[in-house]
Amino acid sequence: MITVKCFARYRALLGFSELRLPLAPTLGDLLADPRFADLPKDALLALNQSFADRTAPLTEGDEVALMPPVSGG
Repeated sequence: MITVKCFARYRALLGFSELRLPLAPTLGDLLADPRFADLPKDALLALNQSFADRTAPLTEGDEVALMPPVSGG
């Protein structure tokens, strides 16, 4: 299983703060699930607390975080 955590406005957008899903080969494959259809393409992705891209391979027990882009000064 993979744990997916949503932060900030993505909680309301996707309708959950944490979700457990079956293992997928890559982060992109996981995000192809219809539950992520509303996730913007510019979402920041983290895998086990390190930024990752959609090609990152997944293994059992991984934690994925979905975060909106951040700006500030």
